Amino acid sequence: MRYGLIGGKLSHSYSKYIHERMVECEYDLIPLNEDEFDVFMKEKVFTGINVTIPYKEKVLPYLDEIDFLAEKIGAVNTIVNKNGRLKGYNTDFYGLLYLFNSNNIKVEHKKCLILGAGGTAKTAQAVIEELKAEEIITVSRNPMGEKEISYDECYDRHNDAQVIVNTTPVGMYPNMDASPLDLTTFTQCMAVIDVIFNPIETRLTKQAKNLGITAVTGLPMLVAQAKQAEEYFRDIKLDEAIIDRITKELLKRI
Repeated sequence: MRYGLIGGKLSHSYSKYIHERMVECEYDLIPLNEDEFDVFMKEKVFTGINVTIPYKEKVLPYLDEIDFLAEKIGAVNTIVNKNGRLKGYNTDFYGLLYLFNSNNIKVEHKKCLILGAGGTAKTAQAVIEELKAEEIITVSRNPMGEKEISYDECYDRHNDAQVIVNTTPVGMYPNMDASPLDLTTFTQCMAVIDVIFNPIETRLTKQAKNLGITAVTGLPMLVAQAKQAEEYFRDIKLDEAIIDRITKELLKRI
């Protein structure tokens, strides 16, 4: 195997289509349990892989080198194998930044909530810091330390948030009736970003739009991060216009 995606459950993934449309080369979906993951990473039988839930942080000990940005974030979603040495990158940062910028969502001087505390939440933290948010609060079902709060505290003390980013899998296919947050009391919210890409419209973003809030889901982010991953895999530069083109192709297929 040369290129592909590793993760837990991958039946919902569009990555194979995206990568094979972006560059004419076979791209595999490789679901792995914990034991299979350990064997796979030690055998290194790949040229380049992407990494998704639940391995974005668990992959770190297997790497020989970590890109500065990925090290800062503490999560890797792209790995390049060069002569047996594994180097990790975080292309989710580029993908999420693209999602904000392409939808003209501004966070400068705003109060932001990040739902979730995993690898993608760490990426969201880095992106929102880059965009100069005034305050960033992480909300978790199991808050750890002073940097994370519970959902009860979120409702009680932080319903004045202006931008909300969901990085949890709540609402993802097949559990599409679920939502991580009830937006009713968040009367100052201006934008909701849900990184879920399947379904294209989540219960959270549907509610946001019904309340007059700008809301986007993660399909363009998925395509954008794949673009940068392919650039790392093959040491090439792709035109940014390919992101919009493949996103539109996918929307017609879904």
